[in-house]
Amino acid sequence: MRKAFVIVSTLLLASFVLQFVFAAVGAFTKPAGDGAYALHSVNGTAVIPVLTLLTILFAVLAKAPGRLVGLAVLPLGLVVVQALIAMLANASTDVAGGSTPFGLTIAGLHAINGIVAAHVVVGVAQAARKLARPAPAGADPVTVREGEPA
Repeated sequence: MRKAFVIVSTLLLASFVLQFVFAAVGAFTKPAGDGAYALHSVNGTAVIPVLTLLTILFAVLAKAPGRLVGLAVLPLGLVVVQALIAMLANASTDVAGGSTPFGLTIAGLHAINGIVAAHVVVGVAQAARKLARPAPAGADPVTVREGEPA
């Protein structure tokens, strides 16, 4: 299960990297129509949440320490915050539907929250790899949860 935890957390990290790429694709698409952010939207609303849930599941099945399971759960909350920030930014337009300073400020928070989420996912992937490493020869088994040997 630990190898599966490593694989799924690495896929989640790759999906986060692609999310930034897809945001850039949307930002630089000319002319920018409704579909400019389609890849970013699908990845952020479907792929990332599914991979996050799988990461949580495999962290639990791998008997990861509670702190690591909690860290694996954190991106799910940050994804929910992302959606709320995006909705608020999109709703913060003027009467003609144009951007407002408030809406643009909120949109900036969307980017910052994405960076925080990506940073958390890097930590989860690194910790998953560390957890999956075999113990050195002759070493006592690592206890990952109190009372449960690795």
